[in-house]
Amino acid sequence: MRFDARTAKLLKPGEHIILDGRPGLRLQASESRRTWIYRYKSPVDGRMRQTVVGRWPEMSEAAAIGAWEALRALRESGVDPVAEKRQARAEAVPVAKQARYSVRDLVDDYLAGHVDVHRKPKGAQEVRRIMDRQLGELTNLKASELTRSQAFDFLEKRMSTPVQTALLRQELGAAWDYALDAGRLPETAPNWWRLIMRGRLRSKGKVVEGAHVGAGKRALSGDEVGTLIRWLPNFPALADDALTLYLWTAARGAEITAMHASEITEEPDGLWWTVPKAKTKNARIPLATDLRVPLVGRAEVIVRRRLKNAAGGYLFPSPGRFGHVEQKTIGVAVHYRLPHSKTHPHLERARLPVTAWAPHDLRRTSRTLLASLQCPDSVAEAILGHVQPGVQGVYNRHGYDKERRKWLTALDAKLEQLARGKSS
Repeated sequence: MRFDARTAKLLKPGEHIILDGRPGLRLQASESRRTWIYRYKSPVDGRMRQTVVGRWPEMSEAAAIGAWEALRALRESGVDPVAEKRQARAEAVPVAKQARYSVRDLVDDYLAGHVDVHRKPKGAQEVRRIMDRQLGELTNLKASELTRSQAFDFLEKRMSTPVQTALLRQELGAAWDYALDAGRLPETAPNWWRLIMRGRLRSKGKVVEGAHVGAGKRALSGDEVGTLIRWLPNFPALADDALTLYLWTAARGAEITAMHASEITEEPDGLWWTVPKAKTKNARIPLATDLRVPLVGRAEVIVRRRLKNAAGGYLFPSPGRFGHVEQKTIGVAVHYRLPHSKTHPHLERARLPVTAWAPHDLRRTSRTLLASLQCPDSVAEAILGHVQPGVQGVYNRHGYDKERRKWLTALDAKLEQLARGKSS
């Protein structure tokens, strides 16, 4: 598209502008900045690469195009600009600086140079929060002097929270790779995070009333689904509507709570919700597309009602920083009403008759019900927004719109049957 300063200012985090006639050049938005990016296929190994050209508005469109032309010429001459930049950095970092380079320095470079650029704002913020809270005794240690035993002891002390520790290990491994690629660590410095604790950091599941209850991933039975549907009106209207949409659409919670009026369309066969690819979990997968969701039964009723008050904005609005309710709000509402919840024990509240579940389990439940109705796997996976694997994903580009509506209509009938207390 033609570059327009007003459009650039209005870009939401995760969105971008592609400039006409400038292949690979785009202006990409994060929560706090607008960055000129050049995306290209490496002439060295054929892999997709991208490099930062500059920040807008500090770098104008004309200056960005000039820099893009230089990078493109470099690529067409057989040189990979990213590899060239890494080599230049490696040569520019003095040995003395490498010796002073602390773990905190290394992590800060990784956050600013990789995480803030390549992750969505919410994900980047979470990685930064984990790093800031967990570095502890490693903070001032020279990164090049980290020993295997120090890395092992660091993770072993955090074994009581295996899921978070596994994420921390993964991010530290990526941070070390980034520092090695940038030449900020000696080439002989080992990346211990890739070698230690492999396969040992596994969750034992949630602890409920002092006992582990497994990983907590389950699908509700037919009787449980019926009981829950009948109980949903005990929730505040927001949670009631969101949880109903989980069941009737099989969509992800983050997609539901960020539903926008502009994504809802009246089409010849009924009401549709089209989730932009940028808002889905598949945003960075080249073969992924926008997620098409036919709104049937209770889902249609809820969306039509909320559209009346949306005023062209979010259907689940919030005065918070995102403008819409966050996914975790629904999870908190469910947990607060579970029989074992000790949150604010002095406050009376209606307790759920169905225990040991979370909102995402409803998506899994809907997928299971689709299977029980003999819905073909390819259609069910399309409804969930999963990208088909391997060669199938490359060659099968069918949209499944008719099939989505057919099987979500069948799911609607099944859910209503269960709500009436009939399991067959």
